[in-house]
Amino acid sequence: MVSEEKTVSDGGSPFKKWFMRQYWRVQQSQTIISMAFWVTTLTLLIWPYLRWRFENDSTIAGISTTYFGLIGIGVTVIVLVLLIGVIYDVTFGLWREHMTIIAERNPFSTYQMTPSFSVLLLQTNMLLRKIAADDEEAMRHCDFIDRWLEWNIDTEIFARTMSGWEQIVGDEDPYLPNLTDEQRQNLQSRVEELNNLK
Repeated sequence: MVSEEKTVSDGGSPFKKWFMRQYWRVQQSQTIISMAFWVTTLTLLIWPYLRWRFENDSTIAGISTTYFGLIGIGVTVIVLVLLIGVIYDVTFGLWREHMTIIAERNPFSTYQMTPSFSVLLLQTNMLLRKIAADDEEAMRHCDFIDRWLEWNIDTEIFARTMSGWEQIVGDEDPYLPNLTDEQRQNLQSRVEELNNLK
């Protein structure tokens, strides 16, 4: 069994984790920053066309009307962007179709399995084989699941996950009872190749 200290250290580089946290923070602020850029850019692009209305050195409460003009353009841009957002969300509901397209393009929503889901499905399949051994339809379903699992085990993500399990959990070979010896050896060789690349 691997010591707890080794398990923690194999979980990933502290620098990588710190870097990815900063990257995530940048992504989170991106919406606000891009909105500020939109407002600033559009305000400055529109200003030359409206500047003549505010060039007479007039003031309101001691503040030049130029500032009110710039602020007015900026607020108008923000309101228009929010209005488009409301139309996109409430009126047309385009985000639903957007999410549908994302799901359709995601292989893990359609034909590919995540390795953790594969392990759970394998366990369920084994139980179904024991419980319903006399049911032809259930066995046909189990055969399909076995073929699906077999195809997924040949994908790169499965080898990467197996490599992670070996490093984090400490198992030499997480046992997958549906594999033949040849499939197990093939998977293990791909895992070793990935480990050598690290």
